[in-house]
Amino acid sequence: MNKRLVILGAGESGTGSAILGKAQGWEVFVSDLGSIKEEYKAELDAEGIAWEEAKHSEELILSANEVVKSPGIPDKAPLIKKLHELGIPVISEIEFASRYTDAKLIAITGTNGKTTTTSLIYHLFEKAGLNAGLGGNIGKSFARQVARDKRDYYVLELSSFQLDGCYRCRFDAAVLCNITPDHLDRYEYKLENYIRSKFRITQNQGPNDLFVYCGDDALTMEWIGHFSIESKLIPYTIDSPHQIPGAWVEDGQIHITMNDNEENQFTMAIQELSLRGKHNAYNSMAAAVIANAFNIRKEVIRESLSDFQNVEHRLESLGKVKGIEFINDSKATNVNSSWYALESMDRPVVWIAGGVDKGNDYNLLKQLVKDKVRIIVCLGLDNRKIHEAFSRDVDMILNTTSMQEAVNVAYHMANKEEAVLLSPACASFDLFENYEDRGRQFKKYVKNL
Repeated sequence: MNKRLVILGAGESGTGSAILGKAQGWEVFVSDLGSIKEEYKAELDAEGIAWEEAKHSEELILSANEVVKSPGIPDKAPLIKKLHELGIPVISEIEFASRYTDAKLIAITGTNGKTTTTSLIYHLFEKAGLNAGLGGNIGKSFARQVARDKRDYYVLELSSFQLDGCYRCRFDAAVLCNITPDHLDRYEYKLENYIRSKFRITQNQGPNDLFVYCGDDALTMEWIGHFSIESKLIPYTIDSPHQIPGAWVEDGQIHITMNDNEENQFTMAIQELSLRGKHNAYNSMAAAVIANAFNIRKEVIRESLSDFQNVEHRLESLGKVKGIEFINDSKATNVNSSWYALESMDRPVVWIAGGVDKGNDYNLLKQLVKDKVRIIVCLGLDNRKIHEAFSRDVDMILNTTSMQEAVNVAYHMANKEEAVLLSPACASFDLFENYEDRGRQFKKYVKNL
């Protein structure tokens, strides 16, 4: 009798899992409490996979041998609790797909910087001519690629939610960019739970695997000793003493060395990196360490780090209008992300910020705002906390309630040679569908200036 696989959530991740499950001989059923996109319905129909939308039929779900859950569904959802009570395994797409591939898996997590670092590692692998796929939180789902697009390497961006559903999968190389408080509503408002979730990226690793992490990140360094990590530890640092193997910055140069052999050392001037800002020096070092570990040639690493184009909505320069540079950092949905964006600015800033506040503590930004921001343009339905935090630190704070208004106000208030930076530090759901919609609207109205 066929084993029954139930998939909760029919987005890219769920649909990919369904396709892989069918290919591996499972009897598959897909259930989504919301509505399913037409393109995914058509794919499921073409595969002969049963699905339902706008409901969860418990009798069909609780008869599963195993459940693959969308990362967006919390463990405290009543249906998930019932599955756990019945002893039915609930796993992530990443766990499921990892069973059916013997490719090398490179996984990247962190509160901030993981999308850029993942994209950069993938760019390095592609430039080196390696047969690599890009998946996880970015690109096509990992499961879909394992089913239809077999690769020798998969570079995977993983959120804490995805890692929570990983139990047996092992990553040949794991990167932890940093840890700052985020998504605490999913972790019983306990920072420790969120930290433990991030460190799941090292579980099942052995002595031949790599764990690459930021030696300057306070929470990473405070907690790393709490876990029995068996892989080879490789830190990268700007502010702390360096160690070998590791990566560090000295005299404006990135240095990477995997052992004491000087021939294996890689150096590159920070000025040559295509991505600006201290945080991107970290991201570039992490990517270069991975490239080095997989024996990518030095000239390919150097070229890749100098010609990489950042991902959309992450410090994406849109060019200048009458001498004013417009920068789209809509992906900055928390204070820490906006800190990185402001830190990288090398000219006075008109800062477009605001949205749905996730309990933000703006104190982290106060000094940067004082030093770099001249005017704040608020974009959101409730801007009180921004006014309270920064009214004494900037010349002016203005309220707007649409992207068109925010762009126009910022443009008219900015001086030549200043930058207009959209880096909201907040979620987007009050005025936009998501951060991509917010970023696309910003680009549209800048284009119309």
